[in-house]
Amino acid sequence: MDEKELDTVDESTVFPEKPNYEQELISLVESNLTDAELKERLSDYHENDIANILERLTPLERRRLYRVLGTDTVSEIFTYLEDVGKYIEELDSDKAADIIENMDADDAVDVLDELEDKKSHELISLMDEDARHDIDLIQSYEDNEIGSRMTTNFIVIRNDVNIKQAMRALVEQAGDNDNISTIYVVDSEEHFYGAIDLKDLIVARQYTELESLISTSFPYVYAKESISDCIEDLKEYSEDSIPVLDNDKTLLGVITAQDIVEVVDEEFGEDYAKLAGLTEEEDLQEPLSASIKKRLPWLIILLFLGLAVSTVVGLFESVISQLTLIVSFQSLILGMAGNVGTQSLAVTIRVLVDESVDAAQKWKLVLKEIRIGCVNGFLVGTLAFLFVGSYILLGRGKSGFFSFAVSGCIGLAMWVAMIISSMMGTLIPLFLHKAGVDPAVASGPLISTINDLVAVVTYYGLSWILLLNVLQLVE
Repeated sequence: MDEKELDTVDESTVFPEKPNYEQELISLVESNLTDAELKERLSDYHENDIANILERLTPLERRRLYRVLGTDTVSEIFTYLEDVGKYIEELDSDKAADIIENMDADDAVDVLDELEDKKSHELISLMDEDARHDIDLIQSYEDNEIGSRMTTNFIVIRNDVNIKQAMRALVEQAGDNDNISTIYVVDSEEHFYGAIDLKDLIVARQYTELESLISTSFPYVYAKESISDCIEDLKEYSEDSIPVLDNDKTLLGVITAQDIVEVVDEEFGEDYAKLAGLTEEEDLQEPLSASIKKRLPWLIILLFLGLAVSTVVGLFESVISQLTLIVSFQSLILGMAGNVGTQSLAVTIRVLVDESVDAAQKWKLVLKEIRIGCVNGFLVGTLAFLFVGSYILLGRGKSGFFSFAVSGCIGLAMWVAMIISSMMGTLIPLFLHKAGVDPAVASGPLISTINDLVAVVTYYGLSWILLLNVLQLVE
């Protein structure tokens, strides 16, 4: 490829520069525009972009912004804030209550959870009865229950109305509820009956029977279901929202696609935290003492496992004293065993997330991981045999026999350790899952430490048998 062609390729990967909305917004707020002019100009920007500049404004500028935009828009902006409690504290109680009251109930609950209990109760007492009812409903569920993530922002109609009446009900409710892409249907006893796609209702003729538009097999979840149990079902459906029912099948609320994304993200975050040896995901604002309590139990367990590894190394002191060179390659064996075990762990946990996987498939996974460990261990062990042997021969000046006898032991130990580590990285989470323990608790540090123990026993055990007793090598 000549230089001209290369320039063409490079130019094709350059994208036009995006506008700096934050700087534009700050300039508008700091300008001398009248309130009416400022409101008009700000209406062109997304609420998330406005939320991003709040921390760069003074309290006086923020108060002017709230006044200019109005309660409805400020409520939308506050749903995008991470540390919304700080901004709520700047407002008088009546204004703050109005803003939270205008949010979707689930967003309002998130905001109230960030405030001190006294402040939260004060603001709730200033809201209207409907808002208090929706907030109390969502707060009545535990954090691990799907009901705690639902919103009461949805459209509902009865199944005994005609098309014209259904459209009238839609228009009446759309002013207060903007989740209108799916219309939910209940029967005369307020039990969930099904759902209608908005498009189907719009294009339906007046003589069309409403029943023909209703999907009576529409998916739903129960409010008391745990998030971890029903998250996989939620992910299977590409719906804008899924209804949430009580045990009597009364429609309580819906969980939206955005809520589902947030729940999935949090679930992965928790699993990632467990893979790091933590009991749950840490938060930036979490107190120091809470973070210490989460980490300390695992660190103590790993300390004793580490002491076990050190004790095992001490048992092979005679091997080390006669062949000090082999200590140099201990980290090589331990590192490869730990890496293989962590890979198997990650694959196994992903498989266990799928509840449809049966016992036969799980054992098939174990055998597959052992085969992978066997093949990879053989290939990596062969490379270690060649490169380590060459290094000892040329770099350390040892004889050919000594060099490749030691590297052969290293390669063999690496092969065996990688096979066992693959097996451990699969069997441990399977065992924990069978015992009813979250398999993600079989964290990276735990697997690595156990595999360190396996690798140390394998490496020094083979060195003692092959190098000292069989080949009788001594430096």
